[in-house]
Amino acid sequence: MPKDITVQMLYLDMNSYFASVAQQVEPELRGRPVGIVTTLHESAACIAASYDAKAKGIRVGTRMFEARAMCPGIVFRAARHDIYVDFHAQIKAAIERVLPIEAVHSVDEVSCRLTGNAQRLPNALRLAEAARQSIYKHAGVALHCSIGLGSSRLLAKIAGELHKPSGTDWLTPAVLPDKLAHLQLTDMPGISRSMNARLEAAGVTDIPTLYALTPRHARAIWRSVSGERFIRALQGEDIPDPSTKAHSFGHSQVLSGASRSPERARLIMRRLLVKAATRLRRGGYFATYLHISVKNQNYKRLGSGAKIPATQDSFALLAHMEQHWQRLAPQKVFTTSVMLGGLVSNENHTPDLFESRKVGSLTEREKLCLTLDALNHRYGRDTIIFGEPPRGMAAFSGAKIAFGRVPLKVEFNE
Repeated sequence: MPKDITVQMLYLDMNSYFASVAQQVEPELRGRPVGIVTTLHESAACIAASYDAKAKGIRVGTRMFEARAMCPGIVFRAARHDIYVDFHAQIKAAIERVLPIEAVHSVDEVSCRLTGNAQRLPNALRLAEAARQSIYKHAGVALHCSIGLGSSRLLAKIAGELHKPSGTDWLTPAVLPDKLAHLQLTDMPGISRSMNARLEAAGVTDIPTLYALTPRHARAIWRSVSGERFIRALQGEDIPDPSTKAHSFGHSQVLSGASRSPERARLIMRRLLVKAATRLRRGGYFATYLHISVKNQNYKRLGSGAKIPATQDSFALLAHMEQHWQRLAPQKVFTTSVMLGGLVSNENHTPDLFESRKVGSLTEREKLCLTLDALNHRYGRDTIIFGEPPRGMAAFSGAKIAFGRVPLKVEFNE
């Protein structure tokens, strides 16, 4: 092992996280193929699979009935986002017994910055293994992870993908591009099939050619500064993340069975909107745009949206939603989605011309909504609801884990 190699970032990625949590909670599932689905319905698709199931060809998107044919012994469990968030907290605490976490990228991915003597590769590898053992000890023996080390966060992430599950590897410019030459372009994080087609059109068909791009050329291919940032990070430069802020709050739900009727779908959409409005208030924002959409029969997408007076009032938002729903006139509904956009922070809010409120102040109904939020938080989910509750609603609807977003624990009580 080269002793003069230094790395600046450690990237830790939990393996088959949802399925591993199920195996941790139920020890009898360990060593068995497990599929995680949104609902225990034969047409439901897997959103995660254990490595035992993946070995049988089961992937994200495989339907339950297809998975049973491929792997007769497979066991299914409905997704439990509240439990995944609980274990997420335990895993973070276990890692931070070894070294501080710099950033959380998803419910199952974190990165840590290495400093001082910890940057020397032998020491970094020892820290990586110490973090893995800490997770086993303090979070659960079924919770496996892959760990990558690199001179940039991107290289550390790629290194962690090289030996799944439970592997550790490292990448620096000293071993590039040769160490990645066997990979396809689509094996790189952030290179989708459409981006791959764009790269191939520019004459970039393999990793060595990609690695040799100048940042300026990459920017032209990507048609944005993200291409320049990607190449600089791939070439080992430690690129800080750009600052971001919330631009919208939204929720969606895939419907099944009787919930696909227009009336039940409408009630579910109302519930999703109330959840989004609660997040809006907790974040200290007003919304100035509302959009709703459904995927209708034959999977045709219908949508309606418009600017609205700045508000965080659930009652007002529900009234706007009903107007848009009437315009959609959906039939059989497969998915529902709501989005609150045009966010304005409380401190930057200016009342409309004909409003009587003062700058930055809340209306009486907005204050009432905050009170209702507090009551549901204190006494439990659905202590107080807005109108008729939907039937067939998924558990903790609106509080599910999404790409890049880990719900707060409080969201499961709303």
